Amino acid sequence: MTTPDAANLRRPAVVRLAWLAAATAALVLLMVASVSLGVRDVAFDDVLAGLAGGTDTISQAAVFKRVPRTLLAALVGAALALAGTAMQAVTRNPLAEPGILGISGGASLAVVIGVAFFGLANAAAWAALAIAGASIAAVFVYTVGSLGRGGATPLKLALAGAATSAAAMSLVSAVLLPRVDAMNTFRFFQVGGVGGADAAKIGLFLPFAIVGTLVCLAMARGMNSLALGDDLASALGENVMRTRLISAAGGVILCGAAVAVAGPIGFVGLVVPHVCRLLIGTDHRWLLPASALVGACLLIAADVVGRLVLPGQELEVGIVTALIGAPFFIWIVRRQKVREL
Repeated sequence: MTTPDAANLRRPAVVRLAWLAAATAALVLLMVASVSLGVRDVAFDDVLAGLAGGTDTISQAAVFKRVPRTLLAALVGAALALAGTAMQAVTRNPLAEPGILGISGGASLAVVIGVAFFGLANAAAWAALAIAGASIAAVFVYTVGSLGRGGATPLKLALAGAATSAAAMSLVSAVLLPRVDAMNTFRFFQVGGVGGADAAKIGLFLPFAIVGTLVCLAMARGMNSLALGDDLASALGENVMRTRLISAAGGVILCGAAVAVAGPIGFVGLVVPHVCRLLIGTDHRWLLPASALVGACLLIAADVVGRLVLPGQELEVGIVTALIGAPFFIWIVRRQKVREL
């Protein structure tokens, strides 16, 4: 009997290209919706004027301010989806993603410690701290998950990651609670959001996003080999440890930079890779670009929903992704179409 994964691997390129084109079109439409919809809806003429830099009216100014927010949401969504795809490939764990593996928690804790104890307010310092914290958390989780019989199994990695994430977020709360000034700074950071986006944040995030994306894309063939199992991958000439380390490094860079500019946003890296496998297949040469597009779509859509669901108020995007992602992931699991990688 043909397995679903085998069928996905044999999908013709035209089908995959069609899905990529559809995701690209959806991304463009969502970006237009993002600059048009919000507390103040704007007309199409004002959208065009705002995109051209016009600020003559309140509507045009609203569009002009929403453009950086939209771009940052797209970039962060793509980065988190790529990081989740890389983590799932490295660990061969369908439940792996930066939040569950404790990587986002480690990045958040490092940023909070830097601000609360050392007074670091520079955005570049935040990015460096977040990547360092994410790296330490990733190494710690892999080390703990490797202990005992059988090495780093998917179950042990998931349990070690969940424990690390819970511990990191508890420490974040412990550091912030006695410090009112730091608490005010990180009140929305802890939830995760793209509000307050500007050109400086995008300029800070973009180099890390480019490096992390290039690393992940360069390791696409290696990720395909890891899916076969370490023994078979080694027999085919793949340096398993090197592939795993470099792929994980790409995911850590993307996750750390995303946390630095938007906070710990969950579920994007968990749900998006599964959705893309159902549509594109398991070949990472196609799966990674598709995940980036769908991740950008998901985060922009979540941001738009957060602006519209409560009249006159906004829900942070991290709350919306949790509300959207949790039931959707449960639905995917219940369909039993993605039992293993």
